[in-house]
Order: sequence, then structure tokens, then C-alpha cells
Amino acid sequence: MKQSYSKSELAALADVSYSTFYRYLNSRRKQLSKLGSKLKSKTLRGKALDYVCRDYGITLPEDSPEPVRKHIKFV
Repeated sequence: MKQSYSKSELAALADVSYSTFYRYLNSRRKQLSKLGSKLKSKTLRGKALDYVCRDYGITLPEDSPEPVRKHIKFV
């Protein structure tokens, strides 16, 4: 299991759009700041990641997902 996940990866695991997930995180700003996570950070890790997964009901995969290829070269 990875130590940290980006907010967009967590939104994909929760099957919601990034903007919906961001609004959820914004509503939990006080709790996340107490756990050491900043609103503007791109990733969540540690206690903040555990809190979000428990609160939102996200099940993290056992193996880390394969990296996303942004550009595919045509052969």
C-alpha cells in the first residue's frame, strides 16, 4: 500500500468528481488541519489519509495502481 495518495486518485477511488471530493475536503478543513494536512496540498498521507478513508468510506487497493500515461506515442 502506498504511503500517500493524490486527491485526484482518492476521488477516482471514491467514484466522484474531483470538484465534489474537494468540496468534501473543504467541509472537513478543521479536522484535516489538526491532522497536519493543508487544504492546498496535492496529496494526503498519514493520519489525514486514514481519516478521509474512514470518513468517506474509501477502500484503498492493496497494490499501488499503475502510473497513468499522459501521452501515448503512436507507432
